Amino acid sequence: MSTPYTTSNAGIPVESDAHSLTVGSDGPVLLQDHYLIEKMAQFNRERVPERVVHAKGSGAYGVFEVTNDVSQFTKADLFQPGRRTEMLARFSTVAGELGSPDTWRDPRGFALKFYTEYGNYDLVGNNTPVFFVRDAMKFQDFIRSQKRRPDSGLRDNNMQWDFWTLSPESAHMVTWLMGDRGVPRTYRHMNGYGSHTYMWVNGGGERHWIKYHFKTDQGIDFLTQEEADHFAGADGDLHRRDLFQAIERGEHPSWTLYVQVMPFDDAADYRFNPFDLTKVWPHGDYPLIEVGRMTLNRNPEDYFIHIEQAAFEPNNMVPGIGPSPDKMLLGRLFSYADTHRYRIGPNYAQLPPNRPHTEVRSYAKDGPMRYEPSRTAAPYAPNSVGGPEADIARFGDPAGWEVAGNMVHEPYKLHREDDDFGQAGTMVRKVLDDAARDRLVSNVSGHLMNGVSAPVLARAVEYWRNIDKEVGDRIAANVNGL
Repeated sequence: MSTPYTTSNAGIPVESDAHSLTVGSDGPVLLQDHYLIEKMAQFNRERVPERVVHAKGSGAYGVFEVTNDVSQFTKADLFQPGRRTEMLARFSTVAGELGSPDTWRDPRGFALKFYTEYGNYDLVGNNTPVFFVRDAMKFQDFIRSQKRRPDSGLRDNNMQWDFWTLSPESAHMVTWLMGDRGVPRTYRHMNGYGSHTYMWVNGGGERHWIKYHFKTDQGIDFLTQEEADHFAGADGDLHRRDLFQAIERGEHPSWTLYVQVMPFDDAADYRFNPFDLTKVWPHGDYPLIEVGRMTLNRNPEDYFIHIEQAAFEPNNMVPGIGPSPDKMLLGRLFSYADTHRYRIGPNYAQLPPNRPHTEVRSYAKDGPMRYEPSRTAAPYAPNSVGGPEADIARFGDPAGWEVAGNMVHEPYKLHREDDDFGQAGTMVRKVLDDAARDRLVSNVSGHLMNGVSAPVLARAVEYWRNIDKEVGDRIAANVNGL
């Protein structure tokens, strides 16, 4: 069998893989060597801008299978009895750059794309059920406090604690972050959560508020701070390597999906605001209901194409699913799609990992790197030449909620038990055992003793005393006896 020949990107055979076209062996390189220019230009553009957040990650394809009938709560196609839906998952760290270690203490992204019969459904969450802030206005500031200093280019614990202690709503999430789940042992050994509150609408138009919980079937496991520090130097790609190799050897990881369901009318006078992203719903009030199982069984053939260019966006909601008044979620509905347009171009939805598995009939057109026509007969709507038409009778959802009043810049309306430290304190006292509390105190103390200034340190000690007096006192004793 003859060796296949090299071609240009246009499929044209090239004359040399090794030598530029010159005038004589020692002469200048000629501009007409189009293959040399193509190679250099392609190389110069080989990296797309990395994600500002969630830059370092890993992912795989798989399938979601429904195991329980939840059609009384939603008409969404992928959650109907017997459905089997192909999907893509991407796991990631949040603050680190593309080359950062997998084992820094950081939340983990848990992003899912379901290729349903009615387009892509994206669920973009974390390995925690809560987040640091409850309003998208503060998200950018939070991320900048976790990134690098503008003067030295170094990460800075003082910036982190300065922001956290001035933002008491962060207390619950910081307690998760500084505990055992701040560094999962592998991506396979962590839970995933939708975190936000979403709306489900059933076939009769009834609305319910829901929260998603993906429970790992491998069991929760974590790395201690010492183990995490070791692997940060010994194998910075530990979690990416583990996921790829586990799937390659046939050990397909899986997660069981449960939802909490709140009747629509319960939200108005529930004891705390159910749309607050810094809060969890107690399972005693709204127990977990099994929905199905997600299994990852196929590695991408090309990491860059399928994972680096994967674009997850919470605005991708299929019929039967809608948003809630969660202010962080509403901000993300714009932000995620906008960052994809910047990072990988306005036609990112036509890239392989982002293409729906159903026919697209959109009036979008043109723009850089577009290669699929709109298939709409005319590039505008309405038209009289047989273009597609929206079918509100079939797909319209009453996926809205009642609002009243003027436009304001204000926090959520207070409910009876709204406060910033209560759930974090409950977690410390009633969820963690003695050993986990010891590790929490050690993790926080070590973090605070690494470059945190005296004023911020004093606020941090008070912050932890507000969460739990005993834990705060122990941290204070560790950091110079405050």
